[in-house]
Amino acid sequence: MDARDPITSTRGVGPVLGRRLAAAGCRRIVDLLAHLPLRYEDRRTLGRLPGADGAATESPASGPLTVVARLENVRRVFGRRRFSRVEAVASDGAARVGVVWFNRPYLAQQLEENVSYLLHGPLRRRGGDGPWQLSNPTVERISGEKPGGGGLRPVYGRIGEVPPSRVARLAADAIRGLRDTSASNWIEEWLPREERTKHQLPRLADALTEVHLPSGHASIEELNARRSPAHARLAYGEFLLQQLQLAAVRRQRRRSGKPHRYRADGAAWAAAAGLVPFRLTRAQERVLGEIAEDLARNEPMLRLVQGDVGSGKTVLAALSCLIAARSGLQSALMAPTELLAEQHFASLERLLGSRLTIALVTSSQRAASDGGAVDERIADGRIDLVVGTHALIEERTRFARLALAVIDEQHRFGVVQRQSLARKGLRPDLLVMTATPIPRSLALTVYGDLDVSILDEMPPGRRPIETRVTTDGRMEKVVNEVRQRLESGGRAYVVFPLIDGGEGTAARLPSLKESGLKWARALAAPYGVVHGRLRRQERDETMGRFARGSIQVLLATTVIEVGVDVPEATAMVILGAERFGLAQLHQLRGRIGRGTDPELGDPLCVAIAEAPSAEAERRLEVFAASTDGFRIAEEDMRQRGPGEILGTRQAGLPQFRFGDLARDWRWLVAARQDASQVLDRLADPANAALRRQLERRVPGLVSPEEGSARP
Repeated sequence: MDARDPITSTRGVGPVLGRRLAAAGCRRIVDLLAHLPLRYEDRRTLGRLPGADGAATESPASGPLTVVARLENVRRVFGRRRFSRVEAVASDGAARVGVVWFNRPYLAQQLEENVSYLLHGPLRRRGGDGPWQLSNPTVERISGEKPGGGGLRPVYGRIGEVPPSRVARLAADAIRGLRDTSASNWIEEWLPREERTKHQLPRLADALTEVHLPSGHASIEELNARRSPAHARLAYGEFLLQQLQLAAVRRQRRRSGKPHRYRADGAAWAAAAGLVPFRLTRAQERVLGEIAEDLARNEPMLRLVQGDVGSGKTVLAALSCLIAARSGLQSALMAPTELLAEQHFASLERLLGSRLTIALVTSSQRAASDGGAVDERIADGRIDLVVGTHALIEERTRFARLALAVIDEQHRFGVVQRQSLARKGLRPDLLVMTATPIPRSLALTVYGDLDVSILDEMPPGRRPIETRVTTDGRMEKVVNEVRQRLESGGRAYVVFPLIDGGEGTAARLPSLKESGLKWARALAAPYGVVHGRLRRQERDETMGRFARGSIQVLLATTVIEVGVDVPEATAMVILGAERFGLAQLHQLRGRIGRGTDPELGDPLCVAIAEAPSAEAERRLEVFAASTDGFRIAEEDMRQRGPGEILGTRQAGLPQFRFGDLARDWRWLVAARQDASQVLDRLADPANAALRRQLERRVPGLVSPEEGSARP
């Protein structure tokens, strides 16, 4: 018997059940074993029911009670609206307590009276101070002698239509069946011996056995926290495979080399930096040095620059593009929106317009004019720097000698778009920028093929933003504070969670269409409206008017989260704040406080929550307490999970079945550190199983003869 055998090889799985499991993606035994328990129940110690004096060996404070008892008076009881429950009396010979099961009506027919059962569940007093009662316990019929305890029991989620209790039996039967076979290698061990020894990890077969049939000496705390050696083996192995794929891709890119060279030494970079009308921060100088080293190498640069809004990423890109132009090479900067592209173009024109030629390429710009002249100048090399949107990766945009590709707000683009821009040149250097703080673990997985630089210092003169969270729906105080800033020449955003009124719980939230006019009248200033249903041209025109100052208030949804740079904006009101994630709240707050004029007043961000849950309250407390984007990003991932941070589809976030990026950070770092050495040993015959694992995931990635990435 082998873990790769069909699921119907498992005892108790016939054709009908096999089809149900297959419909949920569980076709082989190994698919079943990859369905890990959600939690574990400790039934190793038997307790006793409370006596007439109320004493019990277990109480609600010390966890669930495990007891062997006979059931009496089993019956189904109907309540209001035909809801029902199953009630019984449990007796262990010395005491009797009531038992109740909710949402399990079938138990009324299945449970037999005067038969011994192993019951496991919370023991509570009815009404707080009434008689003791076992509430919704698991129930298992026992036979023979009285057991010494129920052991450690895994609790599963359902697989498609197959209920958790059936999944538990199938997993246990599968492990026992595999373990009882004569072959000890019922599942292929592919993790190299060196790494298993180094990290003291069990073999894969032993890890899966311990996860599904935990031994009696296992720690219930480690198992439920998924920090047992068995869980660590599964998480580390999964991370290592992913990091090996990234390392192979990274190594292949590094080996490809680049045909262009930059005419730049330390003096050239110093002269370029001297053109900036302000002093670079220490963080900017450090990251600029890392970029300079990358550009000087023979292999293409692959670097991600992370930094909060206003930390100075664009300046670094501008200086890099200037060095490229002075070396006779072209650069391209791609932004996610036309408004942001236009803002980049305007700022780069002011900064570098007298020293290199710059062109703007967007769909609107091409629609408004022929655009052919600009395309022709780019194609024959007369444009040094091209700023644009997705239009840059269209077929008609051709470069003569593209050497440097800069992508702003990378998380707004897919991986394919990033690669499409890179293919416009001959292995160009790639500089990726993002103002969305990314937790370290996500950076290692989503951008694992890139070197990461962090701008962790803000330029001098930036005024701190006062952040306030309130559940008081009254507008007066907030309106007065915002109006003070408007009267001083500032501008304000009012952000709504919805365009139209919603249904259910969303009906309580303020919407742009229902509450926007009320806020506009209260603030008594020229205003505009932007949201996702407007045509992009109309939306960008309104944002442009806001940037120029012809309107002072922008009523918006989260479309203003990225791509609006208005130094005069000093006020932000976020309504229905409990509906937003931490990173999104931080991005919205980053739209204000970007200027240095003290006459505009101190920047203010007010987040108004309507009816926050306990989880939302914790999220808002973190938001109010910190302006550190990276701390906020880490907390956001802990609360919401990695899939919500960047958007799985856009960012290419890998889906992990065993590892958790927040919980298993240690094992992700270990896998990252080990990947290069493991890749060096991949050609060793002892690692043939690992090569097969990689080939199954990315066919053609690994060459068995060379142990390196293929082209």
